[in-house]
Amino acid sequence: MKELAGRLTALDPDAGAAVRVIAYFDRLSESRAGLEALVRGAAVLAGVPARLVDAERRVQVRVEADGSRRDSVVPPDPAWPSTALAPGGATALWLERTAAAPSVVDAVILERAAGAVRIVLDRTRGRAPVDDPALVETVLDATAPEAARLHAARGLGLDPAAPARALAPLDGRPRIVAARPDAEPPSGRVGVGPAVPVLDLPRSWADARTALRFTADGTAQDPGLKVVYADDLGGVALLADLVAPGAEPPPDVQALEAAGATTPWLLSTLHAVVSTVSLRAAATEINVHHSTLQDRLCHAEHLLGWPLRTPQGRLRLQLALVMRHLVRP
Repeated sequence: MKELAGRLTALDPDAGAAVRVIAYFDRLSESRAGLEALVRGAAVLAGVPARLVDAERRVQVRVEADGSRRDSVVPPDPAWPSTALAPGGATALWLERTAAAPSVVDAVILERAAGAVRIVLDRTRGRAPVDDPALVETVLDATAPEAARLHAARGLGLDPAAPARALAPLDGRPRIVAARPDAEPPSGRVGVGPAVPVLDLPRSWADARTALRFTADGTAQDPGLKVVYADDLGGVALLADLVAPGAEPPPDVQALEAAGATTPWLLSTLHAVVSTVSLRAAATEINVHHSTLQDRLCHAEHLLGWPLRTPQGRLRLQLALVMRHLVRP
């Protein structure tokens, strides 16, 4: 290869350089080099910083032209030469060169480095997660054989040794997400199961469905959290076993519904009272004066038939609001 590169260089310097690039990355691949070594090779050969970004696997590696690792939060410039490692552009390798057009050598560096990076990513991180409803259903099915659930989990890109959560959206099919401290909260109305090993995801799914029953639309007529974590419910989750969906509402829930139907501000006001640390905080939450809140509570007590400014009355109110969610079909 060296002899061929030397002959080509005499005829065409770019062709000779391209052959040396191919030989260089072939050696790195044979030695099972890691991601940083591959990105470093691209940076040193190109003489400019190189950057690998894989948004789905949360991988980002940036190396300066002198070989030093120096990651950056500044997004890549679309004008830089790059090659996509997967459809959609979420994974790409970049050369931070501002030239109008990449050289032949740059193109070879990107192609050979990208090929080696793909192999390493698939070997060490698994393939990018796929969104297959059948695989999700298998993973969440407690009656499915353990081997089948593990196989389906790997097909979804899940690490069997890492914790994951099941999500139960109100509108949509079940989802599974890796349990990461920096994970973004889900959007929409959804119950979130606890973080568990992959083989315990059926339990997380059952808890997520229970948590979904405690969610609300977050509107004046249905105040409450749109996203509820099963971990946060504690013993309150036991109420879900006592209050059947679609059953006749308990008397306190009936009183709430009747009062809310005639008093538009009542439900949001009462939710603020039980979900904040003080009445003043509740007044701030719903943007009314403290004295106005006192007047509202006096009126609400008259409609409901029990006190709301005592610890026992607040507990009774909180349970009534929770059961109001649980009796819904």
